[in-house]
Amino acid sequence: MKVLVINCGSSSLKYQLIDSETEAVLAKGLCERIGIDGRLTHTPAGKDKIVIEAPMPNHTAAVSLVLEQLTDAKNGVIKSLSEIGAVGHRVVHGGEKFASSVVINDDVIKEIEECSDLAPLHNPANLIGIRACQELMPGVPMVAVFDTAFHQTMPKKAYLYGLPHEYYEKYGVRRYGFHGTSHSYVSKRAAEIAGLDINNSKIVVCHIGNGASVSAVLNGKSVDTSMGLTPLEGLIMGTRSGDIDPAIIEFICHKEGISYETMLNILNKKSGVYGMSGVSSDFRDLDAAADEGNERAKDTLHAFCYRVAKYVGAYAAAMNGIDAVAFTAGVGENSPSVRKEICSYLGFLGLTIDDEKNNVRGVERIISTDDSKVKALLVPTNEELAIARETVALV
Repeated sequence: MKVLVINCGSSSLKYQLIDSETEAVLAKGLCERIGIDGRLTHTPAGKDKIVIEAPMPNHTAAVSLVLEQLTDAKNGVIKSLSEIGAVGHRVVHGGEKFASSVVINDDVIKEIEECSDLAPLHNPANLIGIRACQELMPGVPMVAVFDTAFHQTMPKKAYLYGLPHEYYEKYGVRRYGFHGTSHSYVSKRAAEIAGLDINNSKIVVCHIGNGASVSAVLNGKSVDTSMGLTPLEGLIMGTRSGDIDPAIIEFICHKEGISYETMLNILNKKSGVYGMSGVSSDFRDLDAAADEGNERAKDTLHAFCYRVAKYVGAYAAAMNGIDAVAFTAGVGENSPSVRKEICSYLGFLGLTIDDEKNNVRGVERIISTDDSKVKALLVPTNEELAIARETVALV
């Protein structure tokens, strides 16, 4: 079966066409500037990428252009749309209603809409992609794969906040966690690489990119994760603050004479390593600035690594030990220096990094020494493949 994987943002649409039997990517691409002017970057397997400037007034037009390219005589990889057996959609927030992926129907769409209060920037965009595909591919099964689903196995002691219980009962205010498809895929793959039985294992996954989160995966199930009701909680990230004293919000609003909405925008888009360093949200730029002697860049990198290590240590306590620590996503896969600094705090667990093994980017590998009691691994994430597998399993 060929599965089309769709990841829809407010003005963008990422896609991959995957052969589920071989798990090969037949084509992938990105639609940008939807609703503005429109640009499609389409890459068929084994061929050069193609950039097409074309009007994309809405997501339906974007999906239509993607389908045209997939079946194009020159640039396509399939002869007709009938070869696509199913479509898997990334949906950010499933609340407590969805603990697993589901085949999309009218009831599911209604439930996703009701979760939009919890993810106002993401769920509406995800729904736009679903409706666009339904319009253009009637009769093709569609599956929703939720970022939050993997973390629905967390116990109450991990997801309840220290707030009046009525806010949980009335509004669903609790920890949900995100990056679930990545944490699920990477934890399973890490167990395979490390020779562990996933059903008898203690694995910490560090998904560290521009958005970043850590999860504790006990016997294959998430028991805690650093992101919360929204993706703002937890680690210092590219532009997000992560954990702060909540009273800071009122303090700065009062001092600066700004609204709560403005402050929330600062916490989400102008904070993190970008705000701390004054350099960039891109860790490559931070590394370059630090190498040139920029003290704020150095302090920012140290603070980032320290925060990740603190979460790993906390999850060692939560699971009463760790068998493996897996690094993934943009920074986790491509920054040997960040991995090394994080692991430098974890000697108490018996984890020792191997500098030679660690000096790689984007390849599956154990990066700890042979005698390390806890294995450290680099595991490139593959959320699209995880979505495709979930889709195939359901349809």
